Amino acid sequence: MEAAELLERAVRRLEASRAIDHWQRDRERIEAEDLLAFVLGGEGPEPDRIVPPAVRRRFERLVARRVRGEPLAYLKGFTSFRGLEIRVRPGVFVPRDSSEFLALQAVRRLRRRRRPVAVDLATGAGPVALAVANEVRGAEVYGTDLSREAVAVARANARRLGLRATFLRGDLYGPLPERLAGRVDVITLHPPYVARGELRDLPLEIRRFEPVHTLTDRSPDGLGLVERAIAEGRGWLEPGGWILIEVSPDRARAVAARLRRAGYRDVGSTKDPSFGVTRVVAGRWR
Repeated sequence: MEAAELLERAVRRLEASRAIDHWQRDRERIEAEDLLAFVLGGEGPEPDRIVPPAVRRRFERLVARRVRGEPLAYLKGFTSFRGLEIRVRPGVFVPRDSSEFLALQAVRRLRRRRRPVAVDLATGAGPVALAVANEVRGAEVYGTDLSREAVAVARANARRLGLRATFLRGDLYGPLPERLAGRVDVITLHPPYVARGELRDLPLEIRRFEPVHTLTDRSPDGLGLVERAIAEGRGWLEPGGWILIEVSPDRARAVAARLRRAGYRDVGSTKDPSFGVTRVVAGRWR
């Protein structure tokens, strides 16, 4: 079978899936091409290339799993994040493209510091922490997560990429060395911000496959963990240090209000140019 026909069949199956969130234009074609390139071990083939039967069968099995909603990153075992190959597996939160903007905001602020210290909370597979370690020379970088599995994956990513980042298991700031208190330049957080009652409204590809604790903290408004991170962060940030929180646009105003009430200055929202909406809310500790 020619590659073009194989792709068209896959695209139609993906477009018909009720488990996938069809929010992005041409998402199905992009994913089908990505999967075919993956099984071929490189870039996508020419349309008239004949795909060997064994490769076609593997591709079709992966497409069938994607149609059921299994995330693309789980199917491939990795995802790209600011030029880094971040490996993931079931049981660990899939890094989001939007978090690349969170990492960029952290990098921009850390490059102004002499001996930068960065902490990424709820780090998952470690993409934000690893991007910071890769792009800010000499930065002391930490990532924390409640999940033992996530921390193991993040540590493995750091070793494979040859990046200096320390990943610790524990609740928010709990596992950090005490010597960091009052010395952190930037705290980043992509929290589980889905409200308890909104879980059922998530696309199947998210709520069926990704760990519940990475989606919601089970608070009524979804901002319980955010509130804690803001309050406790005051004891870890150095004067002039920043906390950067990635949330959905509809949560931005509420997060900004919490930052102001907690005494942070220069509170503002930053719009991700790739998505055209507010994704990162920032506050500077006095």
